[in-house]
Amino acid sequence: MNLNDFITFASANPVCYIATCEGDQPRVRTVLMFFADKTGFYFGTMSPKEMSKQLHLNPKVEVCFYNHPKDLTQAKQMRLTGTVEFVTDPKLIHRLHEERIFLDDIAGRDLESITEIFKLTAGDMHFWAMCDVMNEKNLEHVVF
Repeated sequence: MNLNDFITFASANPVCYIATCEGDQPRVRTVLMFFADKTGFYFGTMSPKEMSKQLHLNPKVEVCFYNHPKDLTQAKQMRLTGTVEFVTDPKLIHRLHEERIFLDDIAGRDLESITEIFKLTAGDMHFWAMCDVMNEKNLEHVVF
């Protein structure tokens, strides 16, 4: 396995779950990945949200991507564990805002000024499938 295998899986299954911590309490929520490439796995949030606050206080996360098959014997997940970095590139923030402009309508205002991007650029990742149900210790892990 290599980084491209993980990028391809995440890109095909961009709705994923991210675990953050608030003190000693894990917090998990569904998120939509912005994009992934050789520079990392990118996500968006907004600065007033609890997720943003949690990430600024403790940037360690785990993200789980899942393929949602109709036949559960084909179920596969990809887990990324690492530390996030915030991205301050105005062009990238504008791109994310434009791609998710529907959020402005929901909020009733322009959200670009509070939009944040964070990325995972280093950590551990691995795949897990149903056939691995009793084999987790032997799964291949890739450090990126």
